Amino acid sequence: MSATLSSRLFKLALPLLTAGVFLAAGCSSSMNSASMNSATSGPSFVVGTDAPMASVTSFSVQIESIDAIDSSGNSVDLISGTPTVDFARYNGLQTLIDMNDVPADTYTSVKITLGAGTIGYLDTSGTAAPTIKTEAATFTTSTVSVTLNKPLVVVHAGTPVGVRLDFDLSKSIQVDSSGNITGSVTPTFDVETVAYSDAQAYIDRYTAAVVSVNMGAQSFIVQGPHGEQFTINVNGQTEWDGQASLNDLTASSIVQVSGLLDKADQTLDADEVAIVSQNGFYASGQITYVTPPTGAATSFDLYVRGLLPTNTGLQLGQIAQVNLTGSETYSVYWMHNAFTNFLFNSSALVAGQTVAVGGPASGAANANAVTVNRIMLRNWGFNGTVVAGSQDSGKGSFQMQINGFAGVLIPETVTVYLGNKCDFRFGMGGFGDLADGVKIRVVGLLLKNSSSGQVVLLARHVDGFSFTDFTTTNFE
Repeated sequence: MSATLSSRLFKLALPLLTAGVFLAAGCSSSMNSASMNSATSGPSFVVGTDAPMASVTSFSVQIESIDAIDSSGNSVDLISGTPTVDFARYNGLQTLIDMNDVPADTYTSVKITLGAGTIGYLDTSGTAAPTIKTEAATFTTSTVSVTLNKPLVVVHAGTPVGVRLDFDLSKSIQVDSSGNITGSVTPTFDVETVAYSDAQAYIDRYTAAVVSVNMGAQSFIVQGPHGEQFTINVNGQTEWDGQASLNDLTASSIVQVSGLLDKADQTLDADEVAIVSQNGFYASGQITYVTPPTGAATSFDLYVRGLLPTNTGLQLGQIAQVNLTGSETYSVYWMHNAFTNFLFNSSALVAGQTVAVGGPASGAANANAVTVNRIMLRNWGFNGTVVAGSQDSGKGSFQMQINGFAGVLIPETVTVYLGNKCDFRFGMGGFGDLADGVKIRVVGLLLKNSSSGQVVLLARHVDGFSFTDFTTTNFE
């Protein structure tokens, strides 16, 4: 692990999917039939992320194939099955889409074939709590061919290599002259080749149910909502949220993990593990409304983007009401100190925060009255522009106007604090690049100032938008 990755104490992350809509075949530890029959195969993986669009809450589409193609026109599918993916689910965060053994070869391009899709967006036209509207997507093309920035070289029995997909919603989803979504979609992908140890291959968030624990091997097996299983390795450097440990995992546990793919096999080496539920139910998403808006909250509305199991009273893409009794346990992913409960509690809930909730499945039978016993604040990416004259290098802070879906929920200017673990990526070299009006993405924790009631953003990553340097994209 590189020095940059090993320093990810209280990491606030990078991009695409957890339980629920996160990939039907994602994180599969099994090989596809073609690769199993190949005598000269090697490991290859796909990770994903997205760039957001204002008010868009979801963009779910079936991926029919992601074909790697060599210079002779030979191709191999990098994913198993035809999973449905919500490309608006993560912003600034990264997850594993799939990993399989494929024939050893040098692949120079990727062809992505899409099936049916839907667009969900937030309607804030009224004075009451926001609602979600959904419409079918009409693709101008269903197939996108991308020339890789550098060849994907798969070596027999070699270390894992892969591709990173960034789906640009703002360039893909078409709007009319008034800014209204038309339903027309011109899919635009930025794709780059990555090694297993690259920052662009780091798995920020993988949420799944625990199947079994192997104390001797210091590992456990998890299963996603569509049946895929994956082995998670832990060691003495793995950090556990809430002072948990491998001993605490049971067949009723649902966990969130972060880490790197193992260089020797199709497993994940975790550097962070959090138990999001010990009772067999979990949901995640973004808070859209808090009741009451000040003081200790008695309930909040949650736009559901992740769900395990999928057969409760909740559905992906809906807004559910989570009722609070005051007995819930609050935590912050990647933050292990005594101040956590002061930073995040029932009085610190605010629209725009991304959270995971856990509890018994019986408490999720009614989407209008969900009860949970765990609430965890999670990192997310917030897009916006730097407010002119707000930069303060001495304090390591600046202000930004948030755009996108979160900007609809957070209309006011937000102060960003960098902290000593914050890094700059994707065209941002340091604090000096935070020029007036520059477009950025800040990946971090959205917190509510207990004294002023204003929201602040504790940053882990500050990103530019130089993704177009990675690829050439052609539409067929």
